[in-house]
Amino acid sequence: MDAFYYYPWLFPALATLFGLIVGSFLNVVIHRLPAIMEREWRTECAESFPEYKIAPPQGTYNLSVPRSSCPKCAMPIKMIDNIPVLSWLMLKGKCRQCGSKISARYPLIELLSAGLCFLVAEQMGFSYFAVALLFYTFTLIAVTFIDLDTMLLPDQLTLPLTWAGIALALLHISPVSLQDSIIGAMAGYLSLWSVYWLFKIVTGKEGMGYGDFKLLAALGAWLGWQHLPIIILLSSLVGLVFGLVQLKLKRQGIDKAFPFGPYLAIAGWVSMLWGEDILTWYLSHYLGI
Repeated sequence: MDAFYYYPWLFPALATLFGLIVGSFLNVVIHRLPAIMEREWRTECAESFPEYKIAPPQGTYNLSVPRSSCPKCAMPIKMIDNIPVLSWLMLKGKCRQCGSKISARYPLIELLSAGLCFLVAEQMGFSYFAVALLFYTFTLIAVTFIDLDTMLLPDQLTLPLTWAGIALALLHISPVSLQDSIIGAMAGYLSLWSVYWLFKIVTGKEGMGYGDFKLLAALGAWLGWQHLPIIILLSSLVGLVFGLVQLKLKRQGIDKAFPFGPYLAIAGWVSMLWGEDILTWYLSHYLGI
């Protein structure tokens, strides 16, 4: 561990490399986890309602089985073609077997993971909590793209994230006290839960999903209740900007549903690194404190 103190560049370098490698796995999680959830739902429905003759899914399907393959020709992807970013560049974004295009989103997610890990390591320096924040970052990347694709925030990601934040506070690895972590989780969940029911009572419509409550609870558990106002404000501002852009580009009505989880995730990550600076700047410039 002393090497990280003698060579300050070492932790950011290793974190960046680690982020690049994990980014490749995040592509698998983002693609497969919603499909795994759907298969579980179909299995439960087939067992609970046999009268509807729902065919349960066949075969094993999880994060490791079957092997990744080209969606066009079903050719399994070789190890040499699975190197983060480099393989995509060497293949010029095409399948080696059939030549069909491979989405640029795969290397972009790998680069995003590496870049965010570099920022965490550079800003925080080495500590056990900084290492934990790398996994916090990975989870936020995964929930962001899953929500963008499917409008779902899986419990398989949000609930472990919440308990991990509380556990880190309990073990004194996190700078957040156990009290602030628990209050943050409770306040994060209840704040959006209250908005949800108020909106539903007034309009008769559902304004957001329960996954958003759980994600904000997780952010509160990791960062403490003090960060929740910043997270809610930032996510609302980012959501407003992107929502207006979406309405403009897609010519959708204002009542068209759009995912709020990505904006919470972005705000939660930004608040993790610069939340206190943002709060200090706001208090000094607008409240004169």
